[in-house]
Amino acid sequence: MAYFMLLQSWPYYILALKMHYQAFDILLVMKSETSNRGVRAREELRNRILDGEWPPGTRLQPAALAAETGWSTTIVRESLTHLAGEGLLAVRPNRGFFVTDLSFDELKWITELRCRTEDIAITLAVERGDIAWESQLIAIHHQLERTPTHGPGEAGLSLEWQNAHRAFHAALLSACEVDKLCEVASSLRDSTMLYRRWSAPTESRRDVGAEHREILAAVLDRDAPRASRLLREHYEATLAQMRDAAVTQHATRHGEA
Repeated sequence: MAYFMLLQSWPYYILALKMHYQAFDILLVMKSETSNRGVRAREELRNRILDGEWPPGTRLQPAALAAETGWSTTIVRESLTHLAGEGLLAVRPNRGFFVTDLSFDELKWITELRCRTEDIAITLAVERGDIAWESQLIAIHHQLERTPTHGPGEAGLSLEWQNAHRAFHAALLSACEVDKLCEVASSLRDSTMLYRRWSAPTESRRDVGAEHREILAAVLDRDAPRASRLLREHYEATLAQMRDAAVTQHATRHGEA
């Protein structure tokens, strides 16, 4: 009798099991869509910050951004928190999120930290990188070479070039296989991008394209010490250029130019 009742109830058990897994699949899809929206929101906000839409010191209000973009306040707040972790925003207690203020002394420390972090990362990447990594690096460098540094009528660097530049430097380190190291390097990189965006353009004899080609050649030659030295020279040249830009801005404001 018990066996007969079990046979009768079996189809309902199968139906309940199917409904359970269907509900689970729906939850997974919803979680994936929310995650995708969060990534899109974070990237758009990052681009708007780096494109100079909000000057340093500007307060960003989650509710206002949510109303403007159509994202939920939760997604906006999570995105702003993530960008604060990257150094693009500052969190002030009881006041909220602000675009990071710029300080040349801080930029010097950021540059030194970046040089030391990337010395470790590029050494590991050169040791561990395979042919697929080399091929990807060459392709990303080619895209950087073909991207104009300035858009029509733009005084500063174009967002397209900044993103291509960011992708090239990220690809250099990607084969190190240490995610935390890459995350730290990425955060420091983004912090310098904000400084670069707000530095007044100055006359420079630098050939940044040639610097990138030399770095790429050192990596492809598997010469980690040379690659690390060239990266440091590359970043310190940028630091000097930003210092000159800051001096020029100060002189212009005070009528010394």
